[in-house]
Amino acid sequence: MTIAVTTPTGHVGSRVVRLLLQAGVRPRVLIRDPARLDAATRARVDVRRGDLTDPAYVRKAVAGARTVFWVDPTPHSAEDPIETSERTAVPLADAARAGDIARVVLLSSIGAEKRHGAGNIDGLGRIEELLDATGADVLHLRCSYFFTNLLHDLDGLERGVLTTSDAPDRPMPWLDPRDIGEVVAVRLLSDEWRGRTVQAVHGPEDLTYEQVARTLTEALGRPIRLQLVSDDDVRAALRSAGLPPNAVEGIVGMTAGTRDLTPEQPRDLITTTPTTLAGWAYTHLRPILATHP
Repeated sequence: MTIAVTTPTGHVGSRVVRLLLQAGVRPRVLIRDPARLDAATRARVDVRRGDLTDPAYVRKAVAGARTVFWVDPTPHSAEDPIETSERTAVPLADAARAGDIARVVLLSSIGAEKRHGAGNIDGLGRIEELLDATGADVLHLRCSYFFTNLLHDLDGLERGVLTTSDAPDRPMPWLDPRDIGEVVAVRLLSDEWRGRTVQAVHGPEDLTYEQVARTLTEALGRPIRLQLVSDDDVRAALRSAGLPPNAVEGIVGMTAGTRDLTPEQPRDLITTTPTTLAGWAYTHLRPILATHP
């Protein structure tokens, strides 16, 4: 069994690699800089060094793998993120169509089912369509909002502020990326699924931003207040940071385009994962803020 893993040092990919190793599998990891892997992991995996935006590298690196775990590497700051996401995944789809690989597990997102109008999430929708057309066995994991997104504004949290342009009272699913890694690993190791499969990963509960602020206040031991901003406020901040127009609209659109979204799959035994925001914030976010300059 050969399993290829992209972004093996990310929040999800690193957990997948660890679990595969513990299961007795030596994964093939596609990575730009192998030095980012810790020495113990690097000694136990099959390293294929290269850039996921290089089509020739991707075709060569995945060839012969039975299953590939694909994480779109496109940064939100790219000149045209949606087009880049689709173009980067074309070599993977070509490999699947040619029979070089048999199965793909895609890290997708809630909102990808819209296909249009969800900002950068539309890029994942296009990747889903590319893979669906290959005839390979494909699993789309449509994940909800990551706890780790809170790490993008440590300065704000240090000041006691949680900023959002979303509706403060709108419940949405939040989850720990490590829990996604566990779902991915068991799917990669399973031979039971075939064809096109979609599985949501919702986390343990739906939370409003008001609830998130209260949860963080308790878990972090410091008051966290909610600060609401408009989509135009977000646009202005992103433009002032030098992001190009398509990147700005792609980021704004992820929130604006999913405000009224009801996930295609409901919360149930299969889609619900265990780690709570309170537990994650106390264990991970609190120590980070304690040493944040």
